[in-house]
Amino acid sequence: MAETGLPDTAAPPPSVLPPADLPVNADATASQAPPAGMDAPPAAEGPHPFAPPPADTESLTAVDSGPLPHDLSPMGMFMAADIVVQSVMIGLALASVLTWTVWLAKSVELAAAKRRVRRALRELGGSRTLSDAAEALGFTRSVEGDLVRAAANELHLSMDAADKDGLKERVASRLERIEAAAGRRMTAGTGVLATIGSTAPFIGLFGTVWGIMNAFIGISRAQTTNLAVVAPGIAEALLATALGLVAAIPAVVIYNVFARSISGYRALLGDASAEVLRLVSRDLDRGVVAFGKAAE
Repeated sequence: MAETGLPDTAAPPPSVLPPADLPVNADATASQAPPAGMDAPPAAEGPHPFAPPPADTESLTAVDSGPLPHDLSPMGMFMAADIVVQSVMIGLALASVLTWTVWLAKSVELAAAKRRVRRALRELGGSRTLSDAAEALGFTRSVEGDLVRAAANELHLSMDAADKDGLKERVASRLERIEAAAGRRMTAGTGVLATIGSTAPFIGLFGTVWGIMNAFIGISRAQTTNLAVVAPGIAEALLATALGLVAAIPAVVIYNVFARSISGYRALLGDASAEVLRLVSRDLDRGVVAFGKAAE
């Protein structure tokens, strides 16, 4: 074929010959090159449009390495709370202890007083005269004994009085004052229950507002709104509200129970006073105006 003068067709055209400075694997590289006459695609500038966004390492580091409290028990939240919130919690806890102390003391006092009045009513109902009633009660230092002694003293002081109706009015006045004094003594200590029941929720709310305010201040300082950073402070604040309700609800319930029970006790005293007045009227009708032993 060389003798005919025609060019060798097995040789590649000059336009597709690889350059001289290609490496040894130039055949593979040349196979990936674009055809002759076409421009190479431009190089990509910036990230790929489908690539995932880069992670915010600063916020992750702040959350992971931040000083977060791990003890979220009531005692742990109390120890981590602000001094104002701690003071509110301590005050509410003391108020709750005072509520249950008043409940225990007044329950025992009321039960004993009602038991004495009921026993005195049985004795007064079975007595014929005021002297018999005084001997049955044994001149005890109690409200029932005071009723009998007051009636006996008024009989002794009005021994020479001719107006029997005036004597009854004076005896009734003495008995009424004794009943009022006994009722005041029995209600002593229950006023604190009304105070605790009405103010404890607002005191707990004050602690909550203060704690949430500190939580928002912490958010602004940390420059993050991550719930893991904010939740402990808000939980500590809400604990104050919970303690306020724990102190207020039993106080209101116990106060209402005592109010009804003291009203019943006063009704029993009224019955005892009525029995004493009947005995006085009976003695006056019989002409018994001297009451030596009971007047001492």
